[in-house]
Amino acid sequence: MNPHPIAAPSGLARALWGAAFFAASLLAVFRAPTYHLWMLALIVTEWGHWLAAAALLVLAPGWTLSRGGRLGGALGVAAAALLLSPLVRAEADFGRGRALDRGLTAAFGAGAPLSAPGAPARPAPLVPADLWLGVHSPKVRELSAVYARDCDGPLRLELYLPERASGPLPVVLVVHGGSWRGGSRLEMPELSRYLAARGYAVASVDYGLAPGERFPGQLEDLREAAAFLRARAAAWSLDPSRVALLGRSAGAQIALAAAAARAVPGLKGVVDFYGPNDLRLAWAEPGSPWILDSRALLRDYLGGPPASAPALYDEASPLLEAGRDFPPTLMIHGGRDELVRPIHEFRLAARLKALGVPHDFVELPWATHGCDYAFSGPCGQVSTYAVERFLARTLAPPAAAE
Repeated sequence: MNPHPIAAPSGLARALWGAAFFAASLLAVFRAPTYHLWMLALIVTEWGHWLAAAALLVLAPGWTLSRGGRLGGALGVAAAALLLSPLVRAEADFGRGRALDRGLTAAFGAGAPLSAPGAPARPAPLVPADLWLGVHSPKVRELSAVYARDCDGPLRLELYLPERASGPLPVVLVVHGGSWRGGSRLEMPELSRYLAARGYAVASVDYGLAPGERFPGQLEDLREAAAFLRARAAAWSLDPSRVALLGRSAGAQIALAAAAARAVPGLKGVVDFYGPNDLRLAWAEPGSPWILDSRALLRDYLGGPPASAPALYDEASPLLEAGRDFPPTLMIHGGRDELVRPIHEFRLAARLKALGVPHDFVELPWATHGCDYAFSGPCGQVSTYAVERFLARTLAPPAAAE
């Protein structure tokens, strides 16, 4: 007999446990009012299944024996229901992938995503087991190289390559986020490794950060990165005639602006993760300063307000600069994004439709800014499913595309 039995949680402890999880779960349905609550909202909406399991621990034996225990149990069950609501919405909208596949095929044509031994394409937009076990890929080759220098020192890129390449590899240039004045090429590498394992060369690049470097200096950095890769195409088995840009947040704005400026030769497509594309709109209708002072960021990036630099704001706004030769574009944005309003993507989609440019907008109603940070979460899974199919169709070799 155990002389020191573990005491059951008290009614007060259960009530506090349930209340804490219930308070956090409200961020699954309500927008975050501050920066730190936005970060918590990201956890709640993309790791909610783990939190739901923790919330239900309040139902451990004995919870009905006290008023506090019963209150905690009710709050824990309510919290679990709210925490699982993003998954319910993801399954309802994307579970079997039929609507998503129809949209991608209508926009970009048919084509099977790339796969390799031990690295199959995603079978569905949402795989429940992957929420718990993770999305895994075989090991890939990784190397780091200096591609240019700026006033703050060397600019590096991180290159991800499959262990074996049977021919020249299509190239994906990844442009990190960070509000133009932060971030790194080393952030969020899971998608880069995933794509490399399936037959892409993925180069995640650093670029000059504001306010030390202002737009359009970042476009010059991308030009230099692309030129660096072209010069080493034979050594690394790259195909510089098949290039896609993939940007997140501020990096998406840079990627879209580079596409509009034709800054990257061989560009066949752009993936835009929750990026602002009309910087005049971003200035005129800023978000909450409790979350992000977007006007201060724009001053750092562009040197002032639109009144003092109108031409620069226009040049940095892909919505205004896109023409009929703009490359096929995949847009992915959370419907409750607190940092960059989804209207940016709605307006860009309308603009590309008017121009006759192939495009698709995948809106994730439950998701907030940076949702793909959780690579195995609902946003990470759905966006990866869409991205690999977009790349397979836009970066296919000419013979396969015909």
